[in-house]
Amino acid sequence: MPDTPGGGPRPRRPPTYPGDVPRSPLALAALATVAVPGLDAYDVRRPLEGGSEYDVALVTDAEQRHWVVRAPADAAAGAALEAEVVLLGALAAQVDAGTLPFEVPRPAGFAHLDEGGRAVVHRLVPGRPLRLEELTAGPGLSAGLGRALGALHQLPTSIVENAGRPVYDAPTYRQRRQAEVDEAAKTGKVPNGLLRRWEKKLEDVRLWRFQPTVVHGDLTASHVLVHDGDVSGILDWGDAMVADPADDLAWLLVAAPPDAVESILEAYLLRRTELTDPFLTDRALLAGELALARWLLYGVRSGQQDVVDDAFAMLLDLDEQTTELESVS
Repeated sequence: MPDTPGGGPRPRRPPTYPGDVPRSPLALAALATVAVPGLDAYDVRRPLEGGSEYDVALVTDAEQRHWVVRAPADAAAGAALEAEVVLLGALAAQVDAGTLPFEVPRPAGFAHLDEGGRAVVHRLVPGRPLRLEELTAGPGLSAGLGRALGALHQLPTSIVENAGRPVYDAPTYRQRRQAEVDEAAKTGKVPNGLLRRWEKKLEDVRLWRFQPTVVHGDLTASHVLVHDGDVSGILDWGDAMVADPADDLAWLLVAAPPDAVESILEAYLLRRTELTDPFLTDRALLAGELALARWLLYGVRSGQQDVVDDAFAMLLDLDEQTTELESVS
């Protein structure tokens, strides 16, 4: 089950590379040598994480430096990659200025593809993927994660706007959520109790009086890198936008150990100067629930019955859990 913004499953498109054949690691290594003059590829392997929008490989050069090469699998991915490259340049400037306390990929070169578009090469960002079970209460990694997200959400929104990424105001974003719920309801697969719960929260205008911020849009444990007990980097910025900051917190509120969540939020709120959003966590929890609706819709639209069945089972479990909690309350 792939990951999505808001802590739930993220739909992935099937490969659309000509002939439905992904580029081999050797082909990607050749692109890296073209993109970065002087790069002498010594070893290449395909990373575990890559999705189907891009062909990705890790290249080691003769000096034992590590490079990541990404080539889009279709025109849509190519356009998204170009926008991401612009954004990464702006984010790197914020890192250099000390505004962001973590590293981001820095494009070092490009190679034009025969079918159009460009492959991009960047140095490997140091660190290993975050393991949620290692988050604990206190001033360590949990607090560092909160500070990192707080710093991200403090960035000027013009950084995303200038990269051509989507920009939403609060009423429009609420309408997007409502449209998701309406479409999911038409499938007949969402329990009535959940629909009533979601509708009630979407109709409560108090929850939706938030200030849109820069958001990563696809934060998961695999996209957050850790080194020496702190956040060292954040990857995969292709879904960045100006939207609800609660979306970037949802996966943590849903999946992180409960005793660590308080430390994450405390550090986050300290970093967010002048933040007045009393319903931030309410929307974050709702975003985590609505991720299941998006997973259901992906299964319906793509005709994948196994995805539909998986989403339906999770929705039933969520309905049972929320019903029990509400009865206790």
